[in-house]
Amino acid sequence: MWSTVLNKFEKHPAQQKVIKLLFERGFQVNGDGKVTSGSIEIPHTQLAKEAGVDRRVVDATTETILSDELLKNIFQNVTSIPFLRDVAPALGLGVIIITPDDAANVGILFSVSQVISNHNISIRQAVSDDPYFNSKAMLTIITDSKVPGDIVNEILQLPGVKGVSIY
Repeated sequence: MWSTVLNKFEKHPAQQKVIKLLFERGFQVNGDGKVTSGSIEIPHTQLAKEAGVDRRVVDATTETILSDELLKNIFQNVTSIPFLRDVAPALGLGVIIITPDDAANVGILFSVSQVISNHNISIRQAVSDDPYFNSKAMLTIITDSKVPGDIVNEILQLPGVKGVSIY
């Protein structure tokens, strides 16, 4: 799917930067071509600065999005979620970060969740980086409680798992 989206901007690398930023942050493009997060408008100048492009590139990107049915459907419906990783310790939650051998491997989340479940720990959130956006994609799992250290060895023995960190 992502390659299809990027191909629509293959002749416009600056617009590719904008489209990646919009998608990574879960920003929408409304019918007026305004970039929003929910009902909050985000100035095109701020987006341009973050993406390292001119504001007119953001304008052109939103125009392209609205003129293409696939892009319009994606960017009028994408949303962002709060990622608990950095606040989990303050909330008394556990964090497990899994580094895979290959993020495209099937079943890593399933296997890790089984190990966690076997320890009678509940999962509050699981977020997997998209390998299209991040060459070092990881799986982050937030648990209802702190994670015991012995769980690390069990997860490390799972197929496709290269590394594990907990905090």
